[in-house]
Amino acid sequence: MPLGSLCNTSRAAAARAWAPRYRPRTCAPFRKQPCRSQAMASLAELQSTPGVCANPDPATQGFVFQQTMFRIRDPVKSLDFYTRVLGMRLLAKLDFADMKFSLYFLGYEDLKDIPEDAGDRTVWMFRQKACLELTHNWGTESDPNFAGYHNGNSDPRGFGHIGFSVPDVYAACKRFEELGVEFQKKPDDGKMKGLAFVRDPDGYWIEILNAENSRQFATWGK
Repeated sequence: MPLGSLCNTSRAAAARAWAPRYRPRTCAPFRKQPCRSQAMASLAELQSTPGVCANPDPATQGFVFQQTMFRIRDPVKSLDFYTRVLGMRLLAKLDFADMKFSLYFLGYEDLKDIPEDAGDRTVWMFRQKACLELTHNWGTESDPNFAGYHNGNSDPRGFGHIGFSVPDVYAACKRFEELGVEFQKKPDDGKMKGLAFVRDPDGYWIEILNAENSRQFATWGK
């Protein structure tokens, strides 16, 4: 048998062996749907979106989306931005001296809820939802040859942004301007009004939105 045919046969066999484990029987089969604005979809239609498993495997019970990680150049600048400008709180800090890096975890938890003991605090922090992890590789803050990190919004594009919901986008952005925050998009720029994008010290994009104002997007495409 030619080598190419052997490779194709092996791949096909591997795919057949993997498929039953990859797609639980509780999930609807993948099927092509008519082109329709997702904003118009009913809840049932939303759950039947191709590729969506509407009945997650019970084995995933208790899974929590816990963190998003950014690599940062200078922790002093980044911590100042996320705590002073965005009002987050430093929940935990982990240092790895042998590997020369530190991890900073931020969130919107109440100070009184954070355990005093370092071990208890670490366990508690990893149980919280939607934390921001900042990774600092020691020395980048003073390295003149360090070019910075890719934010995902120029070629090759990949990662886009994180988002913060605020009570009043315009009031928040007025304050950001007064604090000298760099904007990628102001609230009234472009077609999507009432939301903004700012940049953190490493150039990562941060969406500033209001939950009630987002109701307008549910009617787009109708």
